[in-house]
Amino acid sequence: MKPFYVRELHVYPVGNARVRLLAIAVLASLVANFETTLATILPLLMRDLGMSLTVYGQLAALSVLVGGLSAGFGGILCDRWGRVAILVPTLTVTAACNFLLATVETVTGLFVVRCLMLFIEGAAITITASLVRDFSPRMGRAQAFGFWTWGPVGASFLASAIAGFTLPLFGDAWQSQAIIMGVVSLVLCVLIVWQIAEPSAALRARVLDSEQAVSAEEQAGKARLKELLRHPHLWVHVLGNTGWQVLYWTLAIFGQTILTEAFGLGTAEANRVVALGILLNAVTVVVVGRVSDRLRLRKPFTAAGTVLTVAALAYFVTLMGSAASSGHVTAAYAALFLFMGVAYVPWMANFSENAEDVEARLQGAALGLWGMVVRVMIVVLLVVSPLVVKAGGWGAWLLVALAGQVVFLVSMAAFKGPWRSAGKSPAGAATA
Repeated sequence: MKPFYVRELHVYPVGNARVRLLAIAVLASLVANFETTLATILPLLMRDLGMSLTVYGQLAALSVLVGGLSAGFGGILCDRWGRVAILVPTLTVTAACNFLLATVETVTGLFVVRCLMLFIEGAAITITASLVRDFSPRMGRAQAFGFWTWGPVGASFLASAIAGFTLPLFGDAWQSQAIIMGVVSLVLCVLIVWQIAEPSAALRARVLDSEQAVSAEEQAGKARLKELLRHPHLWVHVLGNTGWQVLYWTLAIFGQTILTEAFGLGTAEANRVVALGILLNAVTVVVVGRVSDRLRLRKPFTAAGTVLTVAALAYFVTLMGSAASSGHVTAAYAALFLFMGVAYVPWMANFSENAEDVEARLQGAALGLWGMVVRVMIVVLLVVSPLVVKAGGWGAWLLVALAGQVVFLVSMAAFKGPWRSAGKSPAGAATA
């Protein structure tokens, strides 16, 4: 028997129904990322607990490793048991854990709570990406994933915006943000439970190029994970993008810390700078995703965005130690997020389509594998980056992130898909 909140569709939704379900999947992605955000209060948390950046890196590395295992298994299980049955409880329990976070008084307590939260969150992130794929035909896949990135990007913006305006009201008490995140997340969870649904296993097994009502009452056969593992280009996708993610996760975890330590901005001001960059990124991913879908091209956008990101990052590093104005720093930081948005969404659509061509029934497993490898990288980042920063400053570590961008650029040679448009999109093709 399925839980009461599971609504399984046996006819593929079209029109407003599909858009609404896609929006709920995006909202679930936002909640899953928002309820585990720590970057907004990290400078205050380290000061209050007497915790060095190195100690935090080690603590976060172990907790993220736990989340990585959850992401891998969560992707496999959601292919077998369904998306919603696992997603709803993970979102709700993680939201409640924010109230536990507010009671933390020691580094050990923080470690225990973060391990619990990230173990639950790891599966949720993978499942939301799987739902977005389920509700996005290929003609609208990039734009749909553009909206999905509003989960991590929107969560960072929402948390940064809230912190930027409410921290002064609560005397810079980081506990206030944990409580606010818990309340907001639980309210949004109620909306998700009320509206969420998922395609049946038979519908998920179909590859749809454009929006169409499809009935799939038959039982989908079993698919084996080894079907994915024996295709080298999928591994290149995962490993190459993991190099790209070094920069993203450096800014996601340490963005405010970099701005306060390397440029002397206050915590509230740093949060406002981050929020602006994230807002620009959120607009970029949707616009670029739509253009990518219209042209039926992925790789040219990914390559151009990555080249521009490398140039912007190199310039950002040169600003460190140059007494640059806060406006100058804000513009450079925003440019980074804009160019990353150009590269990321077309790559996600490309990876999803490449995996779908191998075995459409294993989208959750493919995304889970990617999520697990990325989290292993985050573990390494959290352990190694404080050591590099201690030896050479934040500029030295950002050069490591720049090398990851170059690795991603080179790996694109193995991706499947055209470099040039074959012509106009078919009439009536769906957008996200």
